[in-house]
Amino acid sequence: MSETVLELCNITKRFGPTLANDDVSLSLAKGEIVALLGENGAGKTTLMSILFGHYTPDSGTIRVFGADLPRGRPRAAIRAGVGMVHQHFSLAGNLTVLENVMTGTESLWRLRSDTTAARAKLLALSQRFGLKVDPDARLGDLSVGEQQRVEILKALYNDARILVLDEPTAVLTNIEAEQMFRTLKGMAAQGLSLIFISHKLDEVMATADRIVVLRGGRQVAERRAAETTKAELAELMVGRAVHRPRREAVTPGAVVLEAVGLTLRQGGVDRLKDIAFTLRAGEVLGIIGVSGNGQAQLAQVLGGTARRTAGELRLFGAPVGDLTVPQVVAAGIGRIPEDRNRDGAIGEMAIWENAVLERLPAFTRRGLVDRGAGMAFAQKVIDAFDVRGGTPGSRIRLLSGGNMQKLILGRNLMDHPRILIAAQPARGLDEGAVAAVHERILAARKAGAAVLLISEDLDEVMALADRIQAIVGGRLSPAVAADGADARQLGLMMAGDWTGTMSGAAHAV
Repeated sequence: MSETVLELCNITKRFGPTLANDDVSLSLAKGEIVALLGENGAGKTTLMSILFGHYTPDSGTIRVFGADLPRGRPRAAIRAGVGMVHQHFSLAGNLTVLENVMTGTESLWRLRSDTTAARAKLLALSQRFGLKVDPDARLGDLSVGEQQRVEILKALYNDARILVLDEPTAVLTNIEAEQMFRTLKGMAAQGLSLIFISHKLDEVMATADRIVVLRGGRQVAERRAAETTKAELAELMVGRAVHRPRREAVTPGAVVLEAVGLTLRQGGVDRLKDIAFTLRAGEVLGIIGVSGNGQAQLAQVLGGTARRTAGELRLFGAPVGDLTVPQVVAAGIGRIPEDRNRDGAIGEMAIWENAVLERLPAFTRRGLVDRGAGMAFAQKVIDAFDVRGGTPGSRIRLLSGGNMQKLILGRNLMDHPRILIAAQPARGLDEGAVAAVHERILAARKAGAAVLLISEDLDEVMALADRIQAIVGGRLSPAVAADGADARQLGLMMAGDWTGTMSGAAHAV
């Protein structure tokens, strides 16, 4: 790996008063995998966006295969052999895989597309790198993992020799993530050079050859993966030792939420089938499952954004009809949605507006929104939950994904909810932020809140939950006690093997 294929030299970038990158330098060799590690808002995505031409640096230079790369020109980066796979995919759901891959690769003056040659090239790349796709499949019908394969293949179709992946496993299941990194290692073995942005220490240690750590926009460390530890990397990321909180034994209170025979039919398909569970005050009930098995729909029904087809819901012991969002908020139910960009925030609105959006009556005086009260509330959330990268008046889209997640969590927990529905609450967060979020959830539990934790992260569920149920094909398994459960047992439950859970269900209810 002696041939240097990429050099970023003394890159500096400001956004108003915020110094996103401060004199950062980074190199990449042929066939090397470099992990760019750092907290949410550390400047990782900004640096790679500068490489790809989305942003223009205030100072610094970029050289690709020995030639200077023009600033702020994505097409120049693509022509130089740089491909970027974004955390939020830039694909069209109504087009086929082949159409998505070909988009933007042919001249507008061409009378007809050469789909035959394009199909052959796509299939050859698919076979070479082990990225199986159906060229004729409609993209919107594919799983998130399959869509990511299409994003990577699109970059390779444009002859990328340097591939940048921004949080490549943020939306993948554990199984999909393992497959993804096997694929990346295979690519590096074939001579591709890769940079992946991450804050997940396990995948960084298992995949990267070299690790570059950013903190507050500055490069603070560089390590060979074989010569460091997760503990050292976590401390380098946040500037202090990081310890995740431990769940303490508590005695749960009364049942506050109960579902019996809950069914949801969408698009002619039963997404939820005869769901049953109980949730008690002062406990965390973990719902695990591979993405797409109905957990998103369960959160929607309980959060008031979808109407159940059949079944009964009891809230604080009383039957309730179809819940609406105002009813959910009025009942003291906090919601952390699975997709923060689509369901959790409005990007063009200010941080303070997003902070009070679900609770406007509390911030309304004589029919008008009290901007001062809203700004003050948002500042409290920012301070209490360490939301970085903006002020109450900033547009929320300017925050990193992790900082947006912290704001959404904060606006819910500041009001001390009686019930918290938390779907993937730590997704996209760095190690320090994960520890902080877990601490907040356990503090809410200790204060008597009932928490329904929906997560694909088994470590997270085992650390936080008192009882665990698996959702498979829209059905919910019997509950098992978290104490004594292991990853193998939970993995079998996620695969639909519920034998052995019935005996544990009785004492887990």
